[in-house]
Amino acid sequence: MTYDIIIVGAGSAGCVLANRLSANGNRRVLLLEAGPSDWHPLIHMPAGIARLANNRRLNWNYRTEPQAALNGRSLWWPRGKTLGGSSSINAMCYIRGVPGDYDRWAEASGDARWSWEQVLPWFLHSEDNTRGASSFHDSGGPLGVSDLRYRNPLSEVFVDSAVSGGFARNEDFNGAAQEGFGLYQVTQRGGARCSAAVAYLRPARERPNLEVRTGALAARVVIAQGRAIGVQLQGSDSLIEGGDIILAGGAVNTPQLLMLSGVGPADHLREHGIAVQADQPEVGANLQDHLDICTLDGSTQKITYDHLNELAAGWRFLRHREGPGTSNIAEAGGFVRSRLATDERCDLQFHFVPALLDDHGRHRLPGYGYTVHACYLHPRSRGRLRLRSANPAEPIAIHANYLGDAEGHDLARMIEGARLSRELLSQAAFAPFRGAPVFPERHIASDAEYTDFIRRKAETIYHPVGTCRMGRDAGAPLDSELRVRGVENLRVVDASVMPSLPTGNTNAPVIMIAERASALILNETKRAAPLSQ
Repeated sequence: MTYDIIIVGAGSAGCVLANRLSANGNRRVLLLEAGPSDWHPLIHMPAGIARLANNRRLNWNYRTEPQAALNGRSLWWPRGKTLGGSSSINAMCYIRGVPGDYDRWAEASGDARWSWEQVLPWFLHSEDNTRGASSFHDSGGPLGVSDLRYRNPLSEVFVDSAVSGGFARNEDFNGAAQEGFGLYQVTQRGGARCSAAVAYLRPARERPNLEVRTGALAARVVIAQGRAIGVQLQGSDSLIEGGDIILAGGAVNTPQLLMLSGVGPADHLREHGIAVQADQPEVGANLQDHLDICTLDGSTQKITYDHLNELAAGWRFLRHREGPGTSNIAEAGGFVRSRLATDERCDLQFHFVPALLDDHGRHRLPGYGYTVHACYLHPRSRGRLRLRSANPAEPIAIHANYLGDAEGHDLARMIEGARLSRELLSQAAFAPFRGAPVFPERHIASDAEYTDFIRRKAETIYHPVGTCRMGRDAGAPLDSELRVRGVENLRVVDASVMPSLPTGNTNAPVIMIAERASALILNETKRAAPLSQ
């Protein structure tokens, strides 16, 4: 079979691409997804995320290599393995980042089209916000964005606590300013999850020129004479031919597939018997992620989600699309520019969960309580990915290198986040609910004690990016139009293209990238002059 466009990966980016590139009916588009369809009802009930953590059919369930700075622990990295990818299993927080993030991308890529001024219209293009259109939002786009229909009383207490502690109240983290505390808007429509599959793929599935295959693991992109000509699936000797091939597997799967296809560090590929098609030393490098530390307190009142009547919540959701079943669990949060901030952007983000959350919720703790997540938003540490073998079914080795910067910059900011978490929970607003400390197990104060706590308990908050970065320099695997250097007819469109982490959650930026890339591929907008000219 021959297609005009083959998209590998039906996650947040892949679903956008499939919709936009098949829209005019003139191109035959194939979308390949290694996981199953997104039929599972817990995907679509927002609070179902609590039960999706251990679902191995819908989750790649990656683990990092042992982390030297985290007491040798191997961290769990959940990634969506279904239509919609991680947008089908995430906490749905809709956060774009700030202008400085994208102006830095424009500088790194040498292309003004990645500046805030030029990416904001693509955020708006995707958005169907229940608040309506404004300078910062739009309605009528594919992606449902809304206020939470239900929130636990403790989420409001958390915001009140932050305000009484001297922080600003913020009604819109994607508005005029990001700093402050408030309730998150979420990617939902009518109280149900609005994943990229629901928003973009579902409306396009009936198009005769779009084919979607699930359970299709790409083994390699076939490259001949410097040109990508097709994709071979695991377990098949036949070639699916494509005029243009777009990799949208995410920050882990895309660099793995590139390496399996002969695009990556030449010596490393030869170690695994892979013929080198393009020597790209930085494929799999520049790995960045938001490390997160959770502070937990017990609750004296039984109003948390720890022992929620799941049957009643599920029935209420199915009948009326209301109640705790519509909650994203991480309902409230905030952004802070701490005393250690080095530029104009906030450097710490908080998520509040009205439940005891240990080991990503997989370790159920007794009793009732609440959790504050804190992550440092601009880590200097960089990790890398490396093949274990040439077997496409074997997970790649994730050398995350958390807290690996020599100056201790990242650790100092993580300590600051943990300290502020304790201050937030110590405000008078929590007095009627405050029980004994859970993690850390007692009140601590010194840098040494916080360092020990972080090394024992810090985990990912699920934002890996950067492993196929775009850049103006020849070392970058991609140019500013997301084309793979050294291979014709091959692009990457997903979180791996980001030169640096945005200031916040990554799902909305990935959707924007795919919207922007679709227009580049279709030549729908006039090219802006690169910054270097």
